[in-house]
Amino acid sequence: MEHLQFYINGAWSLPKNKHDSIKVIDPSTERSVAEVYMASSVDVDLAVQAASKSLYGWSQTTLEDRVSLMERFLDEYKKRYDDVAQAISTEMGAPIDMSHEIQTETVIGHTEVTIEEIKSMSMEEDSGPHAKLIREPIGVCVLITPWNWPVNQVVCKVVPALLAGCTVVLKPSELTPLSAQIYAECMDSARFPDGVFNMIHGEGPAIGPDLTSHPLVDMVSFTGSARAGIEVVKSAADTIKRVTQELGGKSANIIFADSDLQKMVEQGVEECMFNSGQSCDAPTRMLVEEAAYDDAVKYAKEAVNNINLGSAHEKGNHLGPVISELQWQKIQTLIQVGIDEGATLAAGGTGKPSNRQEGYFVKPTLFIDVNNQMRIAQEEIFGPVLVMIPFNSEDEAVDIANDTPYGLGAYVATRDIEKARRVSRALKSGTVHINGAAQEYCTPFGGYKQSGNGREYGVYGIHEFQEIKAINGYFAN
Repeated sequence: MEHLQFYINGAWSLPKNKHDSIKVIDPSTERSVAEVYMASSVDVDLAVQAASKSLYGWSQTTLEDRVSLMERFLDEYKKRYDDVAQAISTEMGAPIDMSHEIQTETVIGHTEVTIEEIKSMSMEEDSGPHAKLIREPIGVCVLITPWNWPVNQVVCKVVPALLAGCTVVLKPSELTPLSAQIYAECMDSARFPDGVFNMIHGEGPAIGPDLTSHPLVDMVSFTGSARAGIEVVKSAADTIKRVTQELGGKSANIIFADSDLQKMVEQGVEECMFNSGQSCDAPTRMLVEEAAYDDAVKYAKEAVNNINLGSAHEKGNHLGPVISELQWQKIQTLIQVGIDEGATLAAGGTGKPSNRQEGYFVKPTLFIDVNNQMRIAQEEIFGPVLVMIPFNSEDEAVDIANDTPYGLGAYVATRDIEKARRVSRALKSGTVHINGAAQEYCTPFGGYKQSGNGREYGVYGIHEFQEIKAINGYFAN
């Protein structure tokens, strides 16, 4: 993996023009571990052309044949499981135990569930006395994935697209190409037909417009920042292609006084800090009922101060570094913004931890007595930073939770299940978790407002890659 290549039309290939490359940095050590070649518009066109030429043949295969190939891929992936876990730890800083048990496992979970869902789906149905509705693959799909959950976001796009009968061009994040490379190697070993699955590496600003505006591309599925998502939509607009997006979040965690307070606060801290705070649906705003606020602050401060930091290569339950120096600097800036805005810094703060000068480590940070107009309550920090906001009533909690440009995730904690259900229905969020309930592979994932559009996971993720055709007069009068 000294120089990572592209996978186009069933073969590994070098860039057609000048062989530009960038270094892959291990965030635990700040050292280069590999280099990845960067694509140009010529490489983009080759990959899209390959996907386009293979589309008809692939779309006409039986579902049974597509499932069989995907199951073969899964067998190959399981053989490389440890390699993927190590790659993720090395390229993005997920601690090796977390990478092995959670990050890497998502490929197996999503693939198995998506296979089962599509087996039970009806691709044709009657509509009225004379019409037939048919679900067909939308066509050539460009899949652009982020660095924070590198294989999770690859699998939840690639698998439903291919099972639906689409062909794909994958562009993984240039910051996390190692795990994507192994994923592509597993696809190659499974012997999918040439051109069905293609992968190129490159920087979003450089080749993103070439991918999203290409006239042979029928759909773009993008996961990333809201800023980049806006550019994707603009680029795709001229060719009127479908665009689905999973963007940022600033998720509220509403904790009522009648909840199991210590447990819910400690769990909220853990979920916010998990993956070093680099999850788009992390509960980064903890809203606590005024009657329980002081106790909640005490529990939260203890929980944050008990978090350990460590190298991604060390086994154990700790937080690793954030992905890059650029991300580290952004987080430092926003922590300082919180201090300047007058929020009370209860734990953490700016600068590297005294025992972690090597690597992009951020102090787990807690701000209390925050109001929802502060930048740290509105902007996605994407690091281990939690803000706490008090509220007095159920309605006020809902108003604060909804007062954000985002609407990806939300969390509610109370022993009153009817109140939990009522509040969940009032929240403008694609996903709500009651009393710590986990996301399941079959449950749709996506957001409201500036958190994007469309849904991933399970049957809803498959639907995104399908068109519905209505054939009127299919049945004779």
